[in-house]
Amino acid sequence: MVFAPGEKPGNEPEEVKLQNASKQIVQNAILRAVRQVSQESRQREERGSDNPGSFQLGVGELTKKHEKK
Repeated sequence: MVFAPGEKPGNEPEEVKLQNASKQIVQNAILRAVRQVSQESRQREERGSDNPGSFQLGVGELTKKHEKK
């Protein structure tokens, strides 16, 4: 492992903790976004949107877009 100036060897456990915390934050943000989109989609369906140009996301479309990358 290469250390930046001023960085000390042995900080790896702290770095791992920060990486894990960052991953958790990202996972939580994604989960909240998916729930929000799902809820908004259900609300649109319940209102029976008459606007043919309205945005509707089908179940699984969000993940399918990301799987293509």
